Amino acid sequence: MATNTGSKEFFEEKYRANSDPWNFSSSSYELNRYAQIMRMLGNRSVDSALEPGCSIGVLTESLAGRCRRLFAMDISPTAVAIARARCAHCPNVTIIEGKLPEDLPADIFDLIVFSEIGYYFERTALAVIRDLLISRLARQGLLVGVHWLGVSADHSLTGDEVHGVLRSGNSLRVVASECHEGFLLESWERT
Repeated sequence: MATNTGSKEFFEEKYRANSDPWNFSSSSYELNRYAQIMRMLGNRSVDSALEPGCSIGVLTESLAGRCRRLFAMDISPTAVAIARARCAHCPNVTIIEGKLPEDLPADIFDLIVFSEIGYYFERTALAVIRDLLISRLARQGLLVGVHWLGVSADHSLTGDEVHGVLRSGNSLRVVASECHEGFLLESWERT
């Protein structure tokens, strides 16, 4: 694991060097991942949603069209500024600088999209975050997890390991589990 991986400094350095360090707005992998998330949501009516780790807001912008209220957050101030600019035309979106688990809002959400960030946490910390996310999920609310299945020196866990931790949460019922080329996409409903 790289030094300071997952820290505010780690991510801020990435976004200052390149405003789209993982090519979220242009790579076929990322665009397919967003399309599959939106497809999985179907016509689900969403009053309030949470997207921790929103990065530069590409998925946020898509989710905005499906939610009455969308709360997004990222640890990097540079990423937050870019996401806010991208979503400036979306009055239902609030984007803040924040870190999990400390800055998780106390609201209750119908939808939580936990995408491409779980592997930056150690297993124990991720279990705490999972339980907090579940506590913020409305009854019959949907938790969507999607993570890359590759290996990176920057990651503490693999995508499979992240989803293993997510799956072990109490009060969750599997709604869908799909393995796509390069990523795992799963959703759970709070029982």
